[in-house]
Amino acid sequence: MAQTPQQRRANLKFAKEQEARMGKSEEQLKKRNKTVPKSPISPVWVALLGFAVIGGLIFEVISRIFLR
Repeated sequence: MAQTPQQRRANLKFAKEQEARMGKSEEQLKKRNKTVPKSPISPVWVALLGFAVIGGLIFEVISRIFLR
């Protein structure tokens, strides 16, 4: 079965990573593998929560100004 272009790119990337690991100790690999920690909450939920909080504050200010 022939490889698709996506499979070929993935295989080349994997081979490149494996070649970079050859001859290195586990400590060197751990130092090299610096990943940015992911946030436990997605940006969509953060935006939705911010919209709810900021929107609520705006409505509260408006109601206090006009409905004393």
